[in-house]
Amino acid sequence: MSFKDLQLNKPLLRAVAEAGYDNPTLVQEQTIPLVLEGKDVIASAQTGTGKTAAFALPILQLLFDKQDAPKKGKKIKALIVSPTRELAIQIEDNFKTYSKHTNLRTTVIFGGASIEPQIDVLKKGVDILIATPGRLLDLHKQDLINLDYVKTLVLDEADLMLDMGFIDDVKKIERLCPQEKQILLFSATMPYKVEQLANTILKTPERVEVTPTSSAAKNVSQVLYYVSKLNKIELCLHLLRNTIKGNILIFRRTKFGVDKLEQTLIKNGYKVESFHGDKPQSLRQEALNKFKNGYVNILIATDVAARGIDINELDAVINFDMPNVPETYVHRIGRTGRAGNFGNSYSFCSADEKAYVKTIQQLINIQIPIEEEHPYPLDPKAKPIIHKSKKTGSKHKKGRKSEASKKKKKRWY
Repeated sequence: MSFKDLQLNKPLLRAVAEAGYDNPTLVQEQTIPLVLEGKDVIASAQTGTGKTAAFALPILQLLFDKQDAPKKGKKIKALIVSPTRELAIQIEDNFKTYSKHTNLRTTVIFGGASIEPQIDVLKKGVDILIATPGRLLDLHKQDLINLDYVKTLVLDEADLMLDMGFIDDVKKIERLCPQEKQILLFSATMPYKVEQLANTILKTPERVEVTPTSSAAKNVSQVLYYVSKLNKIELCLHLLRNTIKGNILIFRRTKFGVDKLEQTLIKNGYKVESFHGDKPQSLRQEALNKFKNGYVNILIATDVAARGIDINELDAVINFDMPNVPETYVHRIGRTGRAGNFGNSYSFCSADEKAYVKTIQQLINIQIPIEEEHPYPLDPKAKPIIHKSKKTGSKHKKGRKSEASKKKKKRWY
């Protein structure tokens, strides 16, 4: 099937061809006709399946006849809600690529960046708005955004949106839009919470399912290292010196863990950038650009920060900490081995993470090969490390002042 078969108009087909795409992906083939028919859609598709174009192209087509601004200026007719700033920026890039031969105007708004330039663009009027939930509600509260004319609402990465605690915001945004509208919900996984949300806000939706979430990337060789928590850094350095080469994405569970590993690798002479939710937007974007442009070859990230970012040419993924949600493992290793290339994934498992490996293997239905030949093997009898606080209560009796505080007090008499 070609894009022409999807009934797209010439300006869009031209933009798609210029972007270097010949044939639609599976999710585009199935979703575009449904959106053009005006149906509500729930699509289960992972990053890297081309899902942004699956909603961007039909939305641009539907708005094509309404692209010239009326006297009162352009109104927001399509709203795309995205959980993270990076995803929102990426979606805007896609819309701009596909709409370059039209007069449709797109903009993106997100928190963590100056609000003034975003307000200026909104005042000029836009057709398509891409937004993160917090900033969208903030600007709506200030009466700077009018959602009364929205025809299509897209909820992208719905599972991540709910994981990040945005469920109430999403419901609120949906209520601020007109009752008669088309809703498109995209989610990499379909947990119960996402199904519940879909049932409450979508009207007899069509379902599109591409890539069952349990299928681990076929072009990725997976290997598992059992190692004690204390030796993970040593193992990581050993593999970077001897085994793992090229562009590498390392996952850690916490922001603190990301920072700690970054400092260690820099001390050891590696070119590294890090990426997590506490970093200001400008630094996150800078880290990503440095990695994409080859100034650094190692990027360390948390799952939420790295979700949905397009990084091509990735040679390896290291799971420094095993994820406690098995689907997350599939997402992580699916970052490499894309577009016909081969990739490698290396996972470090300590004694307290063994249960995670079990649930991951049940999900992907294969046994991950174990590499036993390495300098830091885990003692088979090793018990999980439980950190206990050394404090045994206050050394001062309740109600008594310490000697020091008595001395400091100046008498008033």
